[in-house]
Amino acid sequence: MFHAVEIPLWLLLVILLFAAVTFASHFLFPSVRWFFRRRMEKAVAKLNERLERPIEPFKLARRHDMIQRLIYDGEVWQAISDHAKKEGVPENVAFERARRYAREIVPSFSATMYYGFAIRLSRFLSRRLYRVRLGHHARETLAAVDRDATVVFVMNHRSNMDYVLVTYLAAEQSALSYAVGEWARVWPLSRLIRAMGAYFIRRKSRGDLYRRVLARYVALATEGGVTQAVFPEGGLSLDGALAKPKLGILSYIVNGYDAETRDVVFVPVAINYDRVFEDKILVAAGERGDRRFRARISVVVKYIFRIIWRWLLRKYHRFGYAAVSFGEPLSLRGFSDGGEIVVEDLAADLMRRIGDVVPVLPVPLAASVFVRAEGPMTREQYAEAFQALVEAMPDAHIHAPREDMGYAVEYGLRNLEGRGFVAEQNGFYVITEGGAPLVRYYANSIAHLLR
Repeated sequence: MFHAVEIPLWLLLVILLFAAVTFASHFLFPSVRWFFRRRMEKAVAKLNERLERPIEPFKLARRHDMIQRLIYDGEVWQAISDHAKKEGVPENVAFERARRYAREIVPSFSATMYYGFAIRLSRFLSRRLYRVRLGHHARETLAAVDRDATVVFVMNHRSNMDYVLVTYLAAEQSALSYAVGEWARVWPLSRLIRAMGAYFIRRKSRGDLYRRVLARYVALATEGGVTQAVFPEGGLSLDGALAKPKLGILSYIVNGYDAETRDVVFVPVAINYDRVFEDKILVAAGERGDRRFRARISVVVKYIFRIIWRWLLRKYHRFGYAAVSFGEPLSLRGFSDGGEIVVEDLAADLMRRIGDVVPVLPVPLAASVFVRAEGPMTREQYAEAFQALVEAMPDAHIHAPREDMGYAVEYGLRNLEGRGFVAEQNGFYVITEGGAPLVRYYANSIAHLLR
């Protein structure tokens, strides 16, 4: 028993390695996790003191616990049973598929990542890329909203920059939870987005089991008071105009709504830009009649380096104005008034409220002038038509650079001319052949306000 045993050095190292891993996993790692968990809870408690709407415990739950709660939910179990009978497979096979869907959907929110990195990055990008303007600030809009209600921001979708802009502008309210499509499910972007509290959805999935797992997660998050951000249009606008709403996420919220527990308040958010980064890609996709955005990563990287190079040469100029307006909130409890909620009517009401507060910026205004013109215009005729459109929208959220409408007239024309959408010919301004689709794209963003 006490005799010496001779073993190779490599085997001794392997034994010691396994012993160290076992010690760490059973004794060291739980203590370290507990230590950091306690520090995070204290940091979140301090953070909640300055947020208008504190981060709810549901959002802070461990991802593993949330996945377990979701797949063992009664409605999900019923969906698993139904799927097994329909497909003729064992329930344990259907259960594993539901678990895989839950792992896809459930985020792993990190308050440190969100407030230590994401908010700072979104603030930096928003201010460096655009001159940001607010129509109605979220603080004023949410002041009368029940503190115990679940807030859902519903927004029009112009650009992928929408995520960045609204995250920055709503930073003082709460941490937003976005529904993100398949485009973001690439490593390491997926880990970053999941850590920011976003949940992934398969927009083209037709599987009943997947939809029921997703619906139950949305219902649990709504019930748990998670502040959410939803794009009712379902995707980026291809023609610049407000699109017909899709009912997926809204129906999940409504179907899981219980008027006796917690109200749901929808806050309309309208976004507009002087320049949308993806404008040419979106217009081309609209002309083809598909949503295949053929933007290679090499093109994106080249574009980023071009911006950095211009910034180093001090020749960089921001891409015009980006504006956000917050509309009149809609309470689901008040909307239902004790009766049945028709999701189609709710979606139509929300899109109307979004449309009412779409910001009016110089470039969309200038584009509208040229779209409505009956022929070439002199600079004076263009300025008169610009002012006439402003007067035709007395209730719109119009943002004039430097609070000077005369400068807005010149600013809008200069931007269209600088991008080659409009050209001067013998003292008259006309839309170029290549610029016509893009001029219409920008004009469409405010066309509903001029009807």
